[in-house]
Amino acid sequence: MNKVMLIGNVGQEPEIRYVDNDVAVARISIATTEKGYTLQNGTQVPDRTDWHTVILWRRLAKIVEEYVHKGDKLYIEGRLRYVTFNDKQGIKRTATEIWAENMEMLTPRRQQAHDTNTPQL
Repeated sequence: MNKVMLIGNVGQEPEIRYVDNDVAVARISIATTEKGYTLQNGTQVPDRTDWHTVILWRRLAKIVEEYVHKGDKLYIEGRLRYVTFNDKQGIKRTATEIWAENMEMLTPRRQQAHDTNTPQL
Protein backbone atom coordinates (compact mmCIF):
# COMPACT_ATOMS: atom_id res chain seq x y z
CA MET A 1 0.00 0.00 0.00
CA ASN A 2 1.28 3.47 -0.90
CA LYS A 3 -0.51 6.03 1.31
CA VAL A 4 0.53 9.42 2.70
CA MET A 5 -1.41 11.65 5.09
CA LEU A 6 -0.17 15.15 5.96
CA ILE A 7 -1.43 18.11 7.93
CA GLY A 8 0.64 21.20 7.25
CA ASN A 9 0.83 24.79 6.09
CA VAL A 10 1.19 26.01 2.51
CA GLY A 11 4.62 27.63 2.17
CA GLN A 12 4.05 29.79 -0.91
CA GLU A 13 1.31 30.67 -3.36
CA PRO A 14 0.30 27.60 -5.41
CA GLU A 15 1.67 27.12 -8.93
CA ILE A 16 -1.15 26.36 -11.38
CA ARG A 17 -0.82 25.29 -14.99
CA TYR A 18 -3.10 23.78 -17.58
CA VAL A 19 -2.24 20.84 -19.80
CA ASP A 20 -4.17 18.93 -22.51
CA ASN A 21 -7.85 19.79 -22.87
CA ASP A 22 -7.94 22.34 -20.04
CA VAL A 23 -6.74 19.88 -17.34
CA ALA A 24 -5.54 21.83 -14.30
CA VAL A 25 -2.41 20.83 -12.37
CA ALA A 26 -1.41 22.49 -9.09
CA ARG A 27 1.92 22.25 -7.28
CA ILE A 28 2.06 23.31 -3.67
CA SER A 29 4.70 23.15 -0.98
CA ILE A 30 3.51 21.97 2.45
CA ALA A 31 5.46 22.35 5.70
CA THR A 32 4.89 19.83 8.47
CA THR A 33 6.41 20.37 11.90
CA GLU A 34 7.17 17.97 14.72
CA LYS A 35 7.29 19.87 18.00
CA GLY A 36 10.52 19.88 19.95
CA TYR A 37 10.83 18.45 23.43
CA THR A 38 13.16 18.13 26.39
CA LEU A 39 14.79 14.82 27.29
CA GLN A 40 14.92 13.63 30.90
CA ASN A 41 18.58 14.67 31.08
CA GLY A 42 17.64 18.26 30.10
CA THR A 43 18.77 18.08 26.47
CA GLN A 44 16.59 20.24 24.23
CA VAL A 45 15.43 18.67 20.95
CA PRO A 46 14.30 21.49 18.61
CA ASP A 47 11.24 21.56 16.35
CA ARG A 48 11.78 19.76 13.04
CA THR A 49 10.11 21.09 9.90
CA ASP A 50 9.94 19.05 6.70
CA TRP A 51 8.86 20.40 3.31
CA HIS A 52 6.76 18.31 0.92
CA THR A 53 5.89 18.90 -2.73
CA VAL A 54 2.24 18.06 -3.42
CA ILE A 55 0.78 17.65 -6.91
CA LEU A 56 -2.99 17.99 -7.39
CA TRP A 57 -4.88 17.29 -10.63
CA ARG A 58 -8.16 18.34 -12.20
CA ARG A 59 -10.92 19.19 -9.68
CA LEU A 60 -8.54 19.42 -6.71
CA ALA A 61 -6.21 21.70 -8.69
CA LYS A 62 -9.09 24.04 -9.55
CA ILE A 63 -10.09 24.20 -5.87
CA VAL A 64 -6.48 25.03 -4.98
CA GLU A 65 -6.40 27.73 -7.66
CA GLU A 66 -9.50 29.41 -6.27
CA TYR A 67 -9.22 28.96 -2.50
CA VAL A 68 -5.72 27.97 -1.30
CA HIS A 69 -3.12 30.59 -0.37
CA LYS A 70 0.22 30.83 1.39
CA GLY A 71 -0.17 30.07 5.11
CA ASP A 72 -3.37 28.02 4.80
CA LYS A 73 -3.51 24.76 6.75
CA LEU A 74 -4.40 21.68 4.68
CA TYR A 75 -4.99 17.98 5.17
CA ILE A 76 -3.59 16.04 2.21
CA GLU A 77 -4.09 12.37 1.46
CA GLY A 78 -2.30 10.76 -1.45
CA ARG A 79 0.54 8.55 -2.57
CA LEU A 80 4.29 8.90 -3.01
CA ARG A 81 5.76 9.31 -6.50
CA TYR A 82 9.46 9.39 -7.28
CA VAL A 83 10.49 11.40 -10.32
CA THR A 84 13.83 11.64 -12.12
CA PHE A 85 14.85 14.61 -14.24
CA ASN A 86 17.92 16.41 -15.60
CA ASP A 87 18.59 19.84 -14.13
CA LYS A 88 19.80 22.89 -16.11
CA GLN A 89 23.39 21.61 -15.93
CA GLY A 90 22.33 18.19 -17.24
CA ILE A 91 22.82 16.47 -13.88
CA LYS A 92 20.35 13.67 -13.15
CA ARG A 93 18.20 14.52 -10.08
CA THR A 94 15.47 12.71 -8.21
CA ALA A 95 12.57 14.17 -6.28
CA THR A 96 9.82 12.80 -4.09
CA GLU A 97 6.32 14.14 -4.69
CA ILE A 98 2.96 13.45 -3.11
CA TRP A 99 0.19 13.01 -5.65
CA ALA A 100 -2.94 14.09 -3.79
CA GLU A 101 -6.12 12.06 -3.98
CA ASN A 102 -7.98 14.01 -1.29
CA MET A 103 -7.64 17.44 0.28
CA GLU A 104 -9.41 19.22 3.12
CA MET A 105 -8.97 22.89 3.92
CA LEU A 106 -8.46 23.31 7.67
CA THR A 107 -8.08 27.11 7.75
CA PRO A 108 -11.42 28.80 8.46
CA ARG A 109 -12.73 30.79 5.51
CA ARG A 110 -12.08 34.48 5.81
CA GLN A 111 -15.25 36.41 6.51
CA GLN A 112 -15.90 39.09 3.94
CA ALA A 113 -16.50 42.65 5.15
CA HIS A 114 -19.76 42.96 3.20
CA ASP A 115 -21.27 39.69 4.49
CA THR A 116 -25.00 40.38 4.89
CA ASN A 117 -25.41 37.63 7.51
CA THR A 118 -23.22 39.45 10.02
CA PRO A 119 -25.36 40.91 12.80
CA GLN A 120 -25.22 44.69 13.15
CA LEU A 121 -24.12 46.07 16.53
